[in-house]
Amino acid sequence: MNVEKPSRELSVGEILSLTFNLYLSKFLQFFLPFLISGIIIGIFTYAITSSFPMPTPPSATPSYEELIAWFFALISTIIVIGILSGLVLWIVGTTITGVVIKNASDQIEKGTSNLGVSFNFSISKLPSLLVAQFVASILIAIGLLLFIVPGIIIAIMFSLVIPAIIVEQQGGFESLGRSRRLVSNRWLKTFALLLVLVIIVLIVNGVASVLAMPFNFIHPIINPLVTNIISAFVAPIYPIAITYLYYAMVAREIPPHPF
Repeated sequence: MNVEKPSRELSVGEILSLTFNLYLSKFLQFFLPFLISGIIIGIFTYAITSSFPMPTPPSATPSYEELIAWFFALISTIIVIGILSGLVLWIVGTTITGVVIKNASDQIEKGTSNLGVSFNFSISKLPSLLVAQFVASILIAIGLLLFIVPGIIIAIMFSLVIPAIIVEQQGGFESLGRSRRLVSNRWLKTFALLLVLVIIVLIVNGVASVLAMPFNFIHPIINPLVTNIISAFVAPIYPIAITYLYYAMVAREIPPHPF
């Protein structure tokens, strides 16, 4: 398959079409990173939840002190599990997203890519990637708490931070401003693309969770593993699509050639 770098702004339909064509033509190169990360995250998730079991509920007629002690123990356990699981998702997820975006960028720019090269490059940019993702996630979370809409706007604004770091080698904070400039005046298009991608991912993840439920009766670790493996089939679509969106927005910045 010949992959051409966009020389003009692309529609949402064109971005999705190019995304699926590239993914299917280089399936293993995009699927394997998310398969491996899914297995790693599944194992860590099981290890974390096993290491911090939920406290035993109090008796049917607990005293006030017992109820308070159980409640604080429950909240503490949930917070610890949330923080540790979030760290794993943050580091592993950000790294693999960088790998796939680098892979997609090389396919678009050069017509060829190498997973080893993409992984090493992503690792070299990991501090910037983690900083950008952390800042963007905090701002999005704050925005979502403020009646949801501000969070959606911030998510659109910072949707291209990782391509800015991987392709342009921007710093962590610089990538935030670069992403905002790239999507300026194209908020609705970016929102439409992200909405389609989120719906696809949510549907597949929901199906994966349902299919993985019976495995709880075999062993608890199998459930997150099966869920993450199934989700890995659709996970590459998002980073490939935002890579194409990035190139489409960059092409928009280039002034047309005079006749």
